[in-house]
Amino acid sequence: MQKISGFILTVLLLANAIPSFAATHRISPAQKIQEVINRAQPGDTLLLTAGVYPQHQILVNKKLALIGEGWPVLDGEDKQELIYVDADSVYINGLHIQNTGYSGMTDRAGIKVQNSSGVVITNCRFLKTTYGVYLQNSSGCSVVRNYFMSNAVSELSSGNGIHAWKCSRLWIAGNVISGHRDGIYFEFVTHSHVHKNRTFGNIRYGLHFMFSHNDVYSYNVFQNNGAGVAVMYTKHVTMLHNRFYRNWGEAAYGLLLKEISDSKMEHNVFDRNTVAILMEGATRVHVARNIFKDNGWAMRVQASSEQCTIEQNNYFSNSFDVATNGTMMLNKWQNNYWDKYEGYDLDRNGTGDVPYFPVSLYSVITEKIPAAMILYRSLLTNLLDQAEKMMPSITPDQLKDDSPKMKPWPL
Repeated sequence: MQKISGFILTVLLLANAIPSFAATHRISPAQKIQEVINRAQPGDTLLLTAGVYPQHQILVNKKLALIGEGWPVLDGEDKQELIYVDADSVYINGLHIQNTGYSGMTDRAGIKVQNSSGVVITNCRFLKTTYGVYLQNSSGCSVVRNYFMSNAVSELSSGNGIHAWKCSRLWIAGNVISGHRDGIYFEFVTHSHVHKNRTFGNIRYGLHFMFSHNDVYSYNVFQNNGAGVAVMYTKHVTMLHNRFYRNWGEAAYGLLLKEISDSKMEHNVFDRNTVAILMEGATRVHVARNIFKDNGWAMRVQASSEQCTIEQNNYFSNSFDVATNGTMMLNKWQNNYWDKYEGYDLDRNGTGDVPYFPVSLYSVITEKIPAAMILYRSLLTNLLDQAEKMMPSITPDQLKDDSPKMKPWPL
């Protein structure tokens, strides 16, 4: 009797492991998507055929798959957002979503996900949407390999490509985002990963995150944005193998670290930014094995930053390697390669025998008198810097690299 009962139990367990039959609903532009959703069962698939669907405010309130065939176009006609997801494990693939229009009262999005988990949005196109994908109070969601292109002209009348608020365990990967206020925006987002995205031509930031802890940003490209990335009021952030490229302008920078702590930035490339890294109120931040080349300022480290370690970086052809607004330095600089270093290595151990002072006199002057930059390439600049090296009096003598490398690190 026990053997029979065990056999019945095994059969029941196997039966429960096999997914139940799910229907596929094929939809044409002549049909109402919402009507099909209303009669569909959880687990069903909606297959949207090619064509234009001038439909909006589509509510997905059950576990469904919405799959496009031939890039069906969902057009909000500049009136409303397109898809609102309020269910777990919804899967959206292959849709072309456009024209949400702008509203000063609501945050219109191509796809808005709220109070949901396990939602996947992949291989979709977002054209002229105020917000592309808007995630709110959701977890375990993925936004992967999508294309976002909008036409924002000002910060006030635009939104973000991917916007996340109060979320956790997000996977944002392989997206291309341009023409928005911020490419990617995180606020109160934890334990999430932003990977291999390209954000360019956005009005404000390529990536902007605040109060978002324990996140990882890797292998992204931030190019030609108003500014590259802003990390604010955050702790335990890891940024690896990213490229900050041509974020150039009067107030532009590659990376802003403001009031952050216990974080690390490693193996990144900062190329042709006005300021590569601006640090304000940064504490216990590890900046290592990065490349700084052809920037206006490689690093501007405000006196409010402390207990940071800057080591094993390469500095090439920057107008100013380091600038600061203080004289007392509470950070550690060591084992960096500086192409402006003119010291010697008598014992030939690969490390300079005399310290390198990366703050030039003229960088101190321009911190206090920005208009002095007009004389930067003049003979006066070189004379002042040479005189300061011989008799230091203005530059902070505590900001120095005691072990500068003679050759670049193989990064």
